[in-house]
Amino acid sequence: MKKTIFWLWGLLLATVLQAQDFNTYFCDKTLRVDYIFSGNASVQSICLDGLSCLPAWAGRKHSLDRLPLTGNGQIAVRLPESGKVIYRTSFSSLFHEWLETEEAQSVTKGFENTFLLPYPLQPVEVEVTLLDSRHRVRTRLKHMVLPDDILIQQKGGTDITPHRYLQQCGTPDECIDVAILAEGYTAQEMETFYRDAATACESLFGHEPFRELKNRFNVVAVGSVSKDSGVSIPRLGEWRRTAFSSHFSTFYSDRYLTTSRIKSIHDALAGIPYEHIIILANTDEYGGGGIYNSYTLTTAHHPKFRPVVVHEFGHSFGGLADEYFYDNDVMTDTYPIDVEPWEQNISTRVDFSSKWEKMLPNGTPVPTPTELAARYPIGVYEGGGYSAKGIYRPADNCRMRTNEHPAFCPVCQQALRQLIMFYTEP
Repeated sequence: MKKTIFWLWGLLLATVLQAQDFNTYFCDKTLRVDYIFSGNASVQSICLDGLSCLPAWAGRKHSLDRLPLTGNGQIAVRLPESGKVIYRTSFSSLFHEWLETEEAQSVTKGFENTFLLPYPLQPVEVEVTLLDSRHRVRTRLKHMVLPDDILIQQKGGTDITPHRYLQQCGTPDECIDVAILAEGYTAQEMETFYRDAATACESLFGHEPFRELKNRFNVVAVGSVSKDSGVSIPRLGEWRRTAFSSHFSTFYSDRYLTTSRIKSIHDALAGIPYEHIIILANTDEYGGGGIYNSYTLTTAHHPKFRPVVVHEFGHSFGGLADEYFYDNDVMTDTYPIDVEPWEQNISTRVDFSSKWEKMLPNGTPVPTPTELAARYPIGVYEGGGYSAKGIYRPADNCRMRTNEHPAFCPVCQQALRQLIMFYTEP
C-alpha cells in the first residue's frame, strides 16, 4: 500500500513539475512561424516570412526539449542568455523532396513552410535547421522572437472557418488534435465533405494502434470552401480555383498530389485547435501525398481512398517511410545505403540496433527470404524506401507498402504507438 502511495505521489509531482516547466516559459497561445525555404541542389537558404499569434496552444506541454523523431529538419527554441533549449520539434518538407529532383540541378525555387510553437513569455531565439539525406546540415537560420512585437499578427479571433467535431475525447492539451480540411469542395458540396471526413476518420481508427488509442485523439472536420469543384490535374490541362491550390503531377509524377500554399492551409485553421492535418481532395483521380509534420493530402472519391488516407497519415503523423520499391532499382540519393535512415520502419543495417532488431524472433534469418514471410511476420526483408537492394523493411507486406494489405506491420504499429504516447503521456 505504501509503495502505491509513493508511486502516486511521484507521478503527481512529475506532472506538476512538467506543467510548471511549460508555464515558466510559455503561455497558452501558439506562435505560428512562416518561412520560405529556397535554393537549388547546390545552395539552400531559409527566410523568415512572418509571425502570427493564435489564441490557444494545442501541442504537448511535457517533454518540451525532446525530439519526437529526427526528421529532415528541426526547430529549437532557446533562451538567448543561457542557450537552454525550452522546446524542440522536427519535420520534413516538400522542399527537401524537390532538392532531389533533376529540376533542382538548374532551377532555384522557394517553398512556403509553416510551424507551430508554444508562445514564449520572454524573448527567445528560434533556430531552424535543414538536414540532407546523410543527416548533415544543409543550412540553418537563427532569429529572435520578441513576444510583445507589435508586428506579430493576431489570427483566429474572428472569421473562424465553419467546422464540426467528428470525435472529441478531451481537451486540446490532453489529446492529439487532428484537423481534416476540405479541398475542391464548393459551398454546395460541404455535406459531401463532412461525410468524406467521417469516412477518413472511420478508416484511420479501424487500424491499430489508432483503434486501441482512439480516446487520445480529437478530430475536427473544417469546411474550407473552394470556388471550383475538384482539383487541378495538369496533365489533362485542368486547373481549378481551390482553397489550397493543390494539384497532381508534383515533380512531374502523375499521381503525386500536393500543395505548396502552406500558409493558406494554416489560415483556414486559425482559431481551431490543431496539430496534425489531413486534406481531402474532391476528386476520383488516384493519388495523394504525406509529409512528416506538414500534412496528408489525398483524394476522397477514388475506390482506394480508405487505405490511401491511412498510408499517407502514416507519413505525415508517424514519419514512416514507404516500404515499396522498384525492382532492379537502387535510389541512393533518397536513402544512401551507408547511412541509417531516421524513419523507424526501414533500415540499411548500418545501425540496425536502433531499429527493430530486438523484435526479431530467435533464429530469424537475416536477410529474411520472402518465401518465409508466413513464419516470420517480423523479419529483415530486402527492398524498401524505393530501392530493391541495400534497404530493408520489417515485414513482407504492410500498409506502408501496399493498399491491399489490411494493417500496419508490428514494427510500424510500435513506432506509431510510441509517438502517440510521446505526445500524450507526461
